[in-house]
Parts: sequence; C-alpha cells; structure tokens
Amino acid sequence: MEYIYAALLLHNAGKDITEDTVKNVLDAAGIEVDDARVKALVAALEDVDIEEAMSQAAFAAPAAGGSSPSGESGGAAEESAAEEKEEEEEEESEESGMAGLGALFG
Repeated sequence: MEYIYAALLLHNAGKDITEDTVKNVLDAAGIEVDDARVKALVAALEDVDIEEAMSQAAFAAPAAGGSSPSGESGGAAEESAAEEKEEEEEEESEESGMAGLGALFG
C-alpha cells in the first residue's frame, strides 16, 4: 500500500506521479523501493482520474464499514481481525503485481 499512498500524496500535493517522484517519496519514508512495482504503479495510474476514483471510493466506504445500523461497533476483537484480514489481502494483492491496479481507480 505504500506505493499507492505515495501516489496519493503526490497527487494531493499537485505533483506529477512519475517513477522518479514515487521513488523519492518512498525513499524519504525509508521504504526499500522495488523498481518493478513503481513502474507498474505509474503505468496503471497513467489514464486514471484520481479525484473521480477517490469520490467513488468514498461512496463505497460506508457500505464496507463494520458498524451496525445503530452505529455501534461489532467489538474491538472483530475489528482487529477484520483489519488483519484486510491487511493480508492488501499484501497479497500487491505481491501479485500491479496488474489490474488501474481498475481500482477507474
């Protein structure tokens, strides 16, 4: 996810999302950079309107939340387990390559 966060940070700052700028952000954060992942990310985001993708994600987020209709949480243990599962899925997704990343934003 660090690679996506770097791209979002650059976008928020009004900077171009290029291989060099993503690498610079990751380097500054002390993250070991995988050139292939950076290249795949930049290629996947090439034709993506990030603002539109973020607004669509904002509409989808409440449906994915773990709260009950009354607004009460399902418990800290359940939330922790759900977060761990989500992190594992994110890692697996990143490890499988950046193919299809554009679909997340498009």
